[in-house]
Amino acid sequence: MYDITASIVTYKTDINELDKVINSFFKTRLKVKLFISDNSPTDDLKGYFKNKNYENIEYNFNNYNGGYGWGHNKILKKIKNFSKYHIVLNSDIYFDSGVLEELFIFMERNRNVGNVMPKVKYPNGEIQYICKRNPRPLNIILRTLNLQNKIFKNMNDIYEMRDTDYNTLMDVEILSGCFMFLRNNIFETIGYFDENIFMYFEDFDYNRRIRHKYKTIYYPKVEIIHNHARQAHKDIKMFFIALKSAIYYFNKWGWIKNRKKGDRYR
Repeated sequence: MYDITASIVTYKTDINELDKVINSFFKTRLKVKLFISDNSPTDDLKGYFKNKNYENIEYNFNNYNGGYGWGHNKILKKIKNFSKYHIVLNSDIYFDSGVLEELFIFMERNRNVGNVMPKVKYPNGEIQYICKRNPRPLNIILRTLNLQNKIFKNMNDIYEMRDTDYNTLMDVEILSGCFMFLRNNIFETIGYFDENIFMYFEDFDYNRRIRHKYKTIYYPKVEIIHNHARQAHKDIKMFFIALKSAIYYFNKWGWIKNRKKGDRYR
């Protein structure tokens, strides 16, 4: 059994970007294995991995783009009893040695935690405020419009938990899907990502389901770098994908009053 497995979903992913996250993942003394779930239209990455001759990396070409959660589910459904912990990784992440060990030890000591996320920063060193309270539709609308009105800004600050101390360990309702350090046995009790969500909000949905059984913890003693692009704010196609996902999410969890839904997805 591996200590940690991880999966990265790729779609026409930049090779240099991919190299950084792969090199980061293998900077560890733990026994680890990485799975690539490629949603790209062609299997160009297959040759890349063959030439690199990486050990403990399994490349999977899906020949279809079923979405972010769908791509991770392709891996999650095949790693039962394969590792103690599994990391859902973005391709635009990188971090120093010691990060995985620290999170591994934390999870070993806290069996009631299902998901833990480290502090996340931009490449320039600025912190990313990606711990969130359960969203209301207005939170999403205001973030999309990027309004600078003081009242709206205060509402967004509360949503992003800027009224808390990001240097302190916190039990957080919504942790970012860019780096999800998951206890492997949650897949048996919680299920998998909801494949009705193509992209965006799959992490919101999954964290809420995890919290029916476990805690979801922000752990700032270690940090990662996330080259966050926020494509939904730049690309009209991605905007409508995000909009569709938001509508599905609020239909599921409630537009006004939050519903207590513990449904699994297999």
